[in-house]
Amino acid sequence: MAYLVDGHNLIPKIPGLTLSQPDDEQLLVDMLGSYCRQQRCGLEVFFDGAPPGYDRSHRFGMMTVHYIRHDQTADQAIISRLRALGKSARNRTVVSSDRAVQAEARSLGAKILSGERFSAILTAKTSASGTINRSEKPEGSAGQDDVEEWLRLFNVKDGDHAGNS
Repeated sequence: MAYLVDGHNLIPKIPGLTLSQPDDEQLLVDMLGSYCRQQRCGLEVFFDGAPPGYDRSHRFGMMTVHYIRHDQTADQAIISRLRALGKSARNRTVVSSDRAVQAEARSLGAKILSGERFSAILTAKTSASGTINRSEKPEGSAGQDDVEEWLRLFNVKDGDHAGNS
């Protein structure tokens, strides 16, 4: 199975991810990379709104990340990719909740998965594989390792911080 994913359409569907996070694209790429390795599937993710000079593609194993220039949308890039694939488009699954993209992709022979459905699959698979699911730990919460590191950095010895306010 090979997927064509509208990245900015999928991000808000994943628990713990939002489009307002400065590293939202990288967090999604990390999750998708883990999914590709685990499922041994090909995947192309499309992000529109690339800054000037940053509109290019990068390959990471079985995954390709496409940063789309400002004069085109991820939706348009996905449909262009399907058209370029011709009859092979039937071997692709488009991940998008955009009804216009779904309709056009269907007409080109591709399968469809909504962002919500793929998010459920993705979070279940990446959680099961041991990859950290961002929804498990609220942003800004510190783990015991973090606290111990801070205590070491600030030269706080055992017992110095216990009960002192």
